[in-house]
Amino acid sequence: MVLFTFFLLLYLMTLLGNGLIVTLIYLDTHLHTPMYFFLSVLSLVDMSYVTTTVPQMLVNLVYLRRTISWGACAAQMFIFLVLGIAECVLYAIMAYDRYMAICFPLHYTLLMSRPICIKMVTVCGSISIAGALIYTVFTMRLPYCGPYKINHFFCEVPAVLKLACADTSLNDRLDFILGFILLLVPLSFILASYVRIFASILRIHSSQGRLKSFSTCASHITVVTMFYGPAMTMYMRPGSWYDPERDKKLALFYNVVSAFLNPIIYSLRNKDVKWAFLKVLGNRGTAQ
Repeated sequence: MVLFTFFLLLYLMTLLGNGLIVTLIYLDTHLHTPMYFFLSVLSLVDMSYVTTTVPQMLVNLVYLRRTISWGACAAQMFIFLVLGIAECVLYAIMAYDRYMAICFPLHYTLLMSRPICIKMVTVCGSISIAGALIYTVFTMRLPYCGPYKINHFFCEVPAVLKLACADTSLNDRLDFILGFILLLVPLSFILASYVRIFASILRIHSSQGRLKSFSTCASHITVVTMFYGPAMTMYMRPGSWYDPERDKKLALFYNVVSAFLNPIIYSLRNKDVKWAFLKVLGNRGTAQ
């Protein structure tokens, strides 16, 4: 019951924090910019991400009969992967947005127009669905002979593969290749963007201008580090390195804790979000 209460509160606060960011960005016209559009999409992904796993985990903490059907397990795996891959690609898009804003400020509104931003999110969704489909099909097609006990709090690929009574070396190779494409390629894109960003920032003569540019990137760098480190450990290591206890902790971090901290990191370090929140509260107080 202690764990149930803790994770329930964490889940509700995650929904509240991310929901608040989406609402503020929708209500405040000053936040109708590409950066905040992508931030609102990230918050929606985070809310969906934790909802895929935490409610089932809460049920399992309360009831002794901890079961999930084959179809529900496959669905949970697929949806979790769609949202996880979407977050990976979205972080790369957000880094590109910061790169365009800092390195090409005069052409930013043209290069990052609303239609272009929507196309980017659409491509992100398409990549996520394709990647998740490959992961899920190659995992669930294997024969499973029992015991059908998943040593995890949800149907994650490495935990389910351990139950297969067949050679999973092909899956290990596929997971590494997909991990390279879906994790390392976006991460390399993020690193390349920030190398260019920092080079441009260092050329700014005003110390105040440099500080402002650095502050807009600090939040993004923090959440990227929190997400990519555990995710790469999970999906880019050999199957023989599988450790259920460590994997559960890593999954909790990049799934639950990361989604909980994202709105805190962005709101605490972002004056625009704090100002929008105070303005909404001020308007409500005036209305009353």
